[in-house]
Parts: sequence; C-alpha cells; structure tokens
Amino acid sequence: MDITSPAAAGLAWHFDPDLLRRHDRPGPRYTSYPAAPHFHDGFGAHALRAAIGASNASARPLSLYVHVPYCSSPCFYCGCNRVITRDHSKGVAYVARVLSEADQIAPLFDDTREVIQLHLGGGTPNFLAAAQLRELVDGLRERFRFSTAAHRDFSIELDPRFVSPDDIATLAALGFNRASLGIQDFDPVVQRAINREQGVEQTLEILRACRANGLRSVNVDLIYGLPHQTPAGFAQTLETVLRERPDRLAVYGYAHLPHLFKAQRQIPDAALPSPEQKLALLGLAVRRLSLAGYQYVGMDHFALPDEDLSQAQRAGHLHRNFMGYTTHADTDLVGLGASAISHIGDSYSQNPRDLPGWEAAVDAGRLPVWRGLQLDADDVVRAELIGQLMCQGEVDGRALATRHGLDFDDYFADALVALQALQHDGLAEYADGVVRATERGRPLLRLLAMCFDRYLARPDQPVRYSRAI
Repeated sequence: MDITSPAAAGLAWHFDPDLLRRHDRPGPRYTSYPAAPHFHDGFGAHALRAAIGASNASARPLSLYVHVPYCSSPCFYCGCNRVITRDHSKGVAYVARVLSEADQIAPLFDDTREVIQLHLGGGTPNFLAAAQLRELVDGLRERFRFSTAAHRDFSIELDPRFVSPDDIATLAALGFNRASLGIQDFDPVVQRAINREQGVEQTLEILRACRANGLRSVNVDLIYGLPHQTPAGFAQTLETVLRERPDRLAVYGYAHLPHLFKAQRQIPDAALPSPEQKLALLGLAVRRLSLAGYQYVGMDHFALPDEDLSQAQRAGHLHRNFMGYTTHADTDLVGLGASAISHIGDSYSQNPRDLPGWEAAVDAGRLPVWRGLQLDADDVVRAELIGQLMCQGEVDGRALATRHGLDFDDYFADALVALQALQHDGLAEYADGVVRATERGRPLLRLLAMCFDRYLARPDQPVRYSRAI
C-alpha cells in the first residue's frame, strides 16, 4: 500500500449528520471475519490442536489475551461478559485456573515463538489484587516465552475507581507498558444513571501515575448516548480529558439492548438522548478531537499522530482483532479465561461464555473449547479484504487478486454492485482496482466492509448487531 495515500495517512472524520443518519444501520464490528455469532460447536479441542500444530510452521509471534470476568459492581450500560461479586478471594481460584488452562495449551506451541503482546481485559482486570496479578503474569511468563523487545505491548484495562498509584507502579514492574482507563462521562448526573460514580481527580491521578511510572501509552474510553447526557456536560468531560493529552481515545456509541443485557433494564428509554441528540454528541467529540490534533484511526478510535497506532496505520501495519486495533498484525492470538477467543492460523475458537462451563472444562484437564470455525478459502480472502478496509480504509483489489489467484471484479461482482449505493452518496470509490472509503465515508467503514460480507446474505443465519453509529 502507498503509505502516502490519504487513506493510509489517516483522514480526519468528516462529520455529516444527515449522511450518518441515513446510513446508520446494524452491522458487525469486524473484530473478526466471519463474526463470532457464526462460530459453531463442531469446532472443538481436536481442531484447535490441529490449528496450533499447523501454525507452528509459520513461527509467528504470539499475542495472549486473558479475560478477567469479575466486577465489584454493575455498570448499567455494560454489555460485556462479566460476573458481579465483591468476594475478591474468587480471583485466587480464577488465576489458578487460567494458569491451568495455560498448562494445557502452551506446550502445543513451539517454544521459540515469543509472546510479543499481552492484554488483560474484562470485566475488571484490576479486580485481581496485586499479588494475584503478579502470580498471573509470572505464571504466564514461565509457560510462554515472553519477548523483551522494546516494541512489545503489555496492556491492561483499568477501572480507576479500584486502583491506586501504588498499583500502577506494581503493574509497571510486571512489564505492563500500556493501560486503558474507563471514564465514559464525568457528569455526576450521568454517572448516577449508569451506576458508575467516579471522581475527576481520582481518575486523573491514575492517568498521571501511568505516565509517572513510564507506561508508553494511555488510552481513555468515553461513551456518547448515555442517559441524561447533554452537549454541555459531555463537552466538559472532553475538555477535562484532553487537557491530560491521553495517547489514544476510544469514543463508543452506547448500544441500548435491554432485551440482551439485563443491567440495561435499569436505564429507562425516556432518559436516553434522541437519535438527533446522540449524533450531536458524536459530532461534538469528533470536532473537539480533531481540533486537539488527534488522528482518526478507524471505527471509534483516535490517537495522537506519533502514537504507535497512528504510525502503524500510516505504514500499513495496523491490525484489528478481538482486542480492537493493534500494531502487531502477524501474530497468533491465544485467548485464556472464560469467553476468551483465540485466532490461530485460519481458525477461531472460543471458550465457554459461562464461568461454570469454563471452570468444569479446565478442572477436567480439557482444552475449554466451546465453539469455533475453520476458515475456508473464501473466508480467508474476505477476511483479508475486510481487515484492510477496517484498518486502512482501502484495499488494492489487484494485489489481493494476485495473492489469491482470482479475478477481483468477477469474484466480488455482487459486492461491487452493493458498493454502488455507497459510491452514489460519495462514501466510497472504486477506481483503478482500489476500493477506498472517501473522507465522508470514513465514519462508516463497517458499511463498506458489509458489502463484502457473504454471511449477511444468509437467511439461515440471522444475527442481530449493534448500529454503525
């Protein structure tokens, strides 16, 4: 890819509320292709072992993801897989089981394959006490070969309400060099409505502690569309956050799905901003981040121009997986813990979402595979294409066709017909073999990718997704 092209350079988000309103519809977030709802229980532990064996020939580095499901209290907006408890002793048994799962899977990988990326997500990873986090990281280091390269990424998601500056020092000593802080909104009225009250200074103290302890990058999560959210209140949150210049920001749209997530039933529909008000909140965030010099990376993510994500995008090395956007494209992802997903070679596998199911499998000495998918040749082609669209905003169809031995226009004839509606509205271009999102189309990358998703047209596999905006 030409890294001097506008798409590779990372365009600003062109905010057009009328355009976004007309094209806003449900679709996958494309942290994988095919999306996780298409995994099936015919893919089990035997298939995972075979995928790992085949992947060893590649000698690719590894990425480890550990899911920690516990939270001390429910945030009403949350749609994550989590278990609410204040019994922190549960973390002791959970760490022991994660390491037991690692005992099952680590020996299947060649010991020359380094772990270049580690990410702890949840739930609330800092539900684990410092001693448990140390046991977890040291235990994984004993079972896998951890890289010592300067460009390794060891990251953790943090709830600032339950962490101290001393805890940040411990994380840095364990090798963590990235942290993601959940803020959502500092407005006290909004915080009460979502059952997540956290002080401004308390939160900023943790952000500053990350910097003081040498963490290379700090991400902040914000959400627009929350109950009782107003432009004035959200503007104040943005100003407060931007004064600290976090390296990355994720600005997510709240998806109100109370039929799927019980906690969301605590949020009355009448408290939510209207669709027009929600778009106005998004526009406010986009304009303010652009003025502050942040580069639009893709989907909901923004980063400073010299941050690793921005540099990876300009170099054509940006990657997207279940951890979101990452800089380590050529790795195999190993998921540990309840609900965790692995991406090994041309396969996906997922652990049981329910904690008892995962525990039972681990205690029985089995690889805890609930479902998965072996990609066929068509999946591989489309996964590469959609990945490039989501990360770079464009794909060179001629180069893709050469790599896979196909005729691009013929193979994707139906997709190119679907693309015409986006071209008509100036959201996409197809010229000289290159499919590209225009500046106007960058906020709607999901819709561009959906044109090439053959699973969306299968009536035998209906799936409900969140909306694009």
